[in-house]
Amino acid sequence: MSNKRYLFTSESVTEGHPDKVCDKISDGILDAALKDDPDSRVAIETVVKTGFVMVVGEMTTKTYIDMQKVVRGTLKNIGYDSPGIGFNGDTCGVLTSISEQSADISVGVTETNEHEQGAGDQGMMFGYATNETPEYMPLPLILAHKLAKKLTEMRKSGVLPYLNPDGKSQVTIEYEDGRPLHATAVVVSTHHKEDVTQDQIRKDIIEHIIKPVCGKWLTDNTKIYVNPTGRFVVGGPVADSGLTGRKIIVDTYGGHGAHGGGAFSGKDPSKVDRSGAYAARYIAKNIVAAGLADKCEVQLAYAIGIAEPVSVLINTFRTNNVPEDEIAMLVRKHFPLRPGEIIKELKLKRPIYQKTAAYGHFGRDDPDFTWETLDKVDILKKESSLDGSESELEGEEVPLNGA
Repeated sequence: MSNKRYLFTSESVTEGHPDKVCDKISDGILDAALKDDPDSRVAIETVVKTGFVMVVGEMTTKTYIDMQKVVRGTLKNIGYDSPGIGFNGDTCGVLTSISEQSADISVGVTETNEHEQGAGDQGMMFGYATNETPEYMPLPLILAHKLAKKLTEMRKSGVLPYLNPDGKSQVTIEYEDGRPLHATAVVVSTHHKEDVTQDQIRKDIIEHIIKPVCGKWLTDNTKIYVNPTGRFVVGGPVADSGLTGRKIIVDTYGGHGAHGGGAFSGKDPSKVDRSGAYAARYIAKNIVAAGLADKCEVQLAYAIGIAEPVSVLINTFRTNNVPEDEIAMLVRKHFPLRPGEIIKELKLKRPIYQKTAAYGHFGRDDPDFTWETLDKVDILKKESSLDGSESELEGEEVPLNGA
């Protein structure tokens, strides 16, 4: 019987991509609210197009936020700071339309003496982890993120001064029986100034970005595409409109596993779209790191205003080393599942979100990304039947995996 081989592709974008510009503005406003009022309720969407930024949504907070300062500072930090790029944070228009959070939502979400904090909305969230990379993330996505981040580093450091903020990356990996073998294709498209040749761009991108990031995964047969249209002078919000939450697959697992559909940026952690997805990643990563499975997907689902999840599902894609029902019981015993517990344990009321808005919310080595912490590995190993011994859960009532 032949081994199964297949190709899988994931993409990423730089912080200067119009959609990521919007994510960073929305999360910048969220951080500004949480900095002085950790209990702020925020749901902010941003739109950008030539010459203007529009910020809309709901917010209830005790602090004052200088929207103009946040928006313009974010744009200039990204690199949209001169007319020659086509978009200028100093001179663009900034429009806002923001109201308070509905009292009908607040009554179910706010914690009181009589009521535990409930979920900020209904919906299902997924977390995923795999042991194919040190980050416990899918290889195509990790490489795509590193390419996009390297593009930005080469631009901001001045090593490649002709680069402009917008850019995209894409990596295709060949797998055999679920294990990565090598890259079959790498794509980098970069926004650039007029006075540089495509030959120079290709040479520099391969030498300074693709080889340092993808080196050991490249072969003589890897197809490398750099600005495949041959020109990328017009970019950013001039070339394409941007919108918060339009890169949810880039933000998560690059197409591996499922996605519940909810975006992250601009939402405070009472919204389970964000906190539930972070908790699901936290759970999945610890399960894989503990060796209970090679791959793991966790689904959490909530009803608005209700604290207890309506379902918890563990899927290990038949890579589990202990029964899935046992893993499900360990999850319910050792991980936070109610919104209030998740927020407290993962310390989600801090102004840490703008840096999550580009290059992925998961697989990052940053102490503020608490959902990446592997602090449950030892207890999962100890209480499971991983070593062939009897599980410490033996005899306990095990809930249905999914109920």
